[in-house]
Amino acid sequence: MAGAEVQESFSPECKQFLYMGTVPRGLEEHHFKKICHFYNGKPRFVTLYDIFSHIPVYSAYTFKRSDGLKKADVPWMYEPQLSTASGSRDMQPLPSENVHKSFEDAQAVLDDYSNTVIFERGQLNPDEHQAEPEDKAATYTLTNVVPQVRDFNIGPWKEHEHTIRRRLNNYCRGTAFVVTGTTTSGQTIRRHSINRLSIPTYIWSAYCCADFDHNAPYAERSKFPAFAAHGLNDRENNKVQEMTVQQLEDFLKKVTYVSPSFQIFYDNCAFPSSANN
Repeated sequence: MAGAEVQESFSPECKQFLYMGTVPRGLEEHHFKKICHFYNGKPRFVTLYDIFSHIPVYSAYTFKRSDGLKKADVPWMYEPQLSTASGSRDMQPLPSENVHKSFEDAQAVLDDYSNTVIFERGQLNPDEHQAEPEDKAATYTLTNVVPQVRDFNIGPWKEHEHTIRRRLNNYCRGTAFVVTGTTTSGQTIRRHSINRLSIPTYIWSAYCCADFDHNAPYAERSKFPAFAAHGLNDRENNKVQEMTVQQLEDFLKKVTYVSPSFQIFYDNCAFPSSANN
């Protein structure tokens, strides 16, 4: 069984996916919903979801050492609790027929992606950053995906996900916390003349690994304990640029609405053991 729980604030078992148990600061909006995704009775990752734009603001997860393989035989799922407070916290596979009226107001459905031509479903928490089959399966919820231009998704962004997987596999000794999110500028995917999905302008991501290999080559060691990146969700000029987390935060303050206090990781991932080293 898969599950998701909509929470006012993340419970202790769900905060394990956030560095120091702290959500990114400066991204609160009244229509954003905090979702803790469960699969087989265990929490797997968390998402801040925009029920108006029908895409996640970000997904936050812990990276698991992985061979990078995808789990493609999982049905896409939706979250009943986004539609009704009395809904089951268990995710449900999307129905095969067009019977979405009970929940499509609050979240995306497969029909939203069916005729988008250049866009496809891009996971913010990618299955290849997870190791166990159940962790991989839990990423196949439409509250974890955004419309990504195919050229960008299978090109620069996929290569970036590979780069981060190899780096964290090889040089992160402890737990790596990852937050991957979006910016939007008003463009949307429409269905039946209704705005359904916000199209991300940029996809961004940042990781924090306070316990890392201090004997790693400098080119890699310099990207710890934290580093970040963003890329333009487009067919052209879509190169992914790596940068410090602070540089990413400054960039996001310019291109999207976040508060002046916006911060992705508590105390900028300055864990005492890292600072002492």
